[in-house]
Amino acid sequence: MSMQSQSAAALGKTFVRMALLAALVLAAPLAAAEVTVSQPWVRGTVAPQKVTGAFMQLKSDRDATLVAVSSPAAKVAEIHEMAMVKDIMRMRPITELALPAGKDVALKPGGYHIMLMGIERQFKQGDVIPITLTVRGSDGKTQTIEVQAQVRDLAASGASKGMSHRKQ
Repeated sequence: MSMQSQSAAALGKTFVRMALLAALVLAAPLAAAEVTVSQPWVRGTVAPQKVTGAFMQLKSDRDATLVAVSSPAAKVAEIHEMAMVKDIMRMRPITELALPAGKDVALKPGGYHIMLMGIERQFKQGDVIPITLTVRGSDGKTQTIEVQAQVRDLAASGASKGMSHRKQ
């Protein structure tokens, strides 16, 4: 084999390798959205209480959607929304919550929040409640995020606001 044909063969192999590498890069799935959770907390309860709320700040680096929540500390966990409807505060479950890229989404008293229902024990200040968030990225793939939420006393700042059903 001549030197020229060896160079051509080597160049051909390099081209094939480069084409395969480019195809792999283009075919690779988009990276999952990275969702950061800050300031997670749960409202404390009194002994017979079976329901409470969980609150936190969420921020995603890409468009994503919070599609489910769960906790071993509650029989049922749901994403809820509170909104004023004709001077009455209404609370209702929602199936999903948009997490727009780069924007803070607050789960807070009086707005979006997580309802923990069917709790079996009192949640006291200092307890830690595990909560699992399920997030779906714009690519349709889901990921779970494990959150450890501290229980705040009922009298803690923000812990008792927003739960009335009438505008004050």
